[in-house]
Amino acid sequence: QVQLVESGGGLVQAGGSLRLSCAASGGTFSSYAMGWFRQAPGKAREFVARISKSGGTKYYGDSVKGRFTISRDNAKNTVYLQMNSLKPEDTAVYYCAADDGIAIVRTANSYDYWGQGTQVTVSS
Repeated sequence: QVQLVESGGGLVQAGGSLRLSCAASGGTFSSYAMGWFRQAPGKAREFVARISKSGGTKYYGDSVKGRFTISRDNAKNTVYLQMNSLKPEDTAVYYCAADDGIAIVRTANSYDYWGQGTQVTVSS
């Protein structure tokens, strides 16, 4: 089992940048692939990014490709989401998720553990 805590959200103007962090504890971090999802009010949870256990393979949702970068530091038990060129439509609660390696990459309910979420608001 693993516990996940997101941080780094906030209010930013369109075109700006934020870096989200997700700190893991209570498990072997390197045994999990990690993902980021987001959810805006009234909308379904949306896939944002995924990184493999060692960091060698990454996937991105179409809406963020080229603007967001996922990375991880296994020595710090932390996964990051660098968000650049932010748009108002990026406004959402962002969630960190852990996968035992069997999850469907873009399917939220196939991930095993979730953080509490951090709010990102992008003003126009």
